[in-house]
Amino acid sequence: MKAIMIVGTTSHAGKSLLTAALCRILSRRGWRVTPFKGQNMALNAYVTSSGGEIGYAQAVQAWAAGVSPRIEMNPILLKPQGDMTSQVILKGRAVGKVSAADYYEHYFEPGWQAIEESLRRLGEEFDLVVCEGAGSPAEINLKHRDLTNMRVAKHLNASTILVVDIDRGGAFAHIIGTLELLEPDERALIRGIVINKFRGQRSLLQSGIDWLQERTGIPVIGVIPWMEDSGFPAEDSLDLFERRTSQSNRDLTIAVVRLPRISNFTDFDPLESESTVTVKYVGPKDSLGYPDAVIIPGSKATIADLLTLQKTGMAEEIQNYAAAGGTVLGVCGGFQMLGKILADPEGLEGHEGRYKGLGLLPLKTVITGQKVARQRLVSSNFPQTGLPVSGYEIHQGRTQVMEGEGVQLLFEDANLGVVDKSLSVWGTYLHGLFDNGPWRRAWLNRLRQQRGLKSLPTGISNYREQREALLDALATQVESHLDLGPILP
Repeated sequence: MKAIMIVGTTSHAGKSLLTAALCRILSRRGWRVTPFKGQNMALNAYVTSSGGEIGYAQAVQAWAAGVSPRIEMNPILLKPQGDMTSQVILKGRAVGKVSAADYYEHYFEPGWQAIEESLRRLGEEFDLVVCEGAGSPAEINLKHRDLTNMRVAKHLNASTILVVDIDRGGAFAHIIGTLELLEPDERALIRGIVINKFRGQRSLLQSGIDWLQERTGIPVIGVIPWMEDSGFPAEDSLDLFERRTSQSNRDLTIAVVRLPRISNFTDFDPLESESTVTVKYVGPKDSLGYPDAVIIPGSKATIADLLTLQKTGMAEEIQNYAAAGGTVLGVCGGFQMLGKILADPEGLEGHEGRYKGLGLLPLKTVITGQKVARQRLVSSNFPQTGLPVSGYEIHQGRTQVMEGEGVQLLFEDANLGVVDKSLSVWGTYLHGLFDNGPWRRAWLNRLRQQRGLKSLPTGISNYREQREALLDALATQVESHLDLGPILP
């Protein structure tokens, strides 16, 4: 199949963003295009219609290509657990928890087979695959077991783009160093260089570009300017440390607890799109302050993160905030933390035993080996009755209400979440909840009413329409700074 590969000189060079942009650009030009990332390490995951897990970035890239996300687009997903181990998702299903050494001993061959099989299936349906690498293709200590960079590029004989983040400094050294460390047959596949995140006048960079092209014989096919706010979702939790708090001086402030093993924080991108809302991420050692709402997000190691909140005093801050009438919402792992008891009888998270939760809802959660991963479409009971709500579940726990009094079902499905009688403490297993525009606005309007503010219209579209506009804008901007002539087959 025809293929384009995107590799980076470093992590966070812009591979995911450029892959998404190319998927939308080529789709608009009439190609049947699909994204692909052989192996991804990320805690932001999406559940496909078949119930398989893939990296959330690959789901966004699929939407950019105008197709539905599917497990073949990311056959291997590694979800770090914070104890030098990762959960292995192979072809959409959790198959084990391993250390790095054990992973490459036991999963290298099955992983490559899954990659080959996935590419073969995608090749039967699409004209072109846009592949994303991971980290750098020139990590000499890892190249012999690298499943997702030049091994894939060589397998597909893909025209390969090398992208560099010039904002970090040292861009020319990064490019030359990367090319020097590639094998001759790998280097021969590099057909273009993209300089990303450039600030300033292009003319001031031209002498460097001329030198680079003369030195390497490879054309610089694009200089993409710094995009202050592309709206593109972050791939992993490191991005949260670089992410600025959205604009202050807005009507509402929502604090999201930045758990050590935070997962699926893409759930809150729709809140950041609201022009009346400030979203700030608060670390366990930070002061919670006086926000209009506190959100406890998902976690890949719920018990360990709960213990961190208790150790740092953040748990007590959240409890005091709730006792004073504040609004608290827990999603997935955060939902489990809101209860009275968390039990892990088999030590699946590495912490065997029973643990005391935050005690804000009368819930008991038992961590189990069977993972729930599925898309959902339900009707809401609160904050407004009858709103259709879609999303997806990814969790390894079963949560039950210990005492019937004091809680109400959030949705028609009793397993998806509850809210207390005062509508102050909310808990749900549903990821993507805020993507639902009418539900999001109805929830925000409760916060606005508490502040004496006028309600916002609830008859709005879902976030996917805003995402489509963001992807179009991203593609248009990138395309204006990119020459795909040397790359397209």
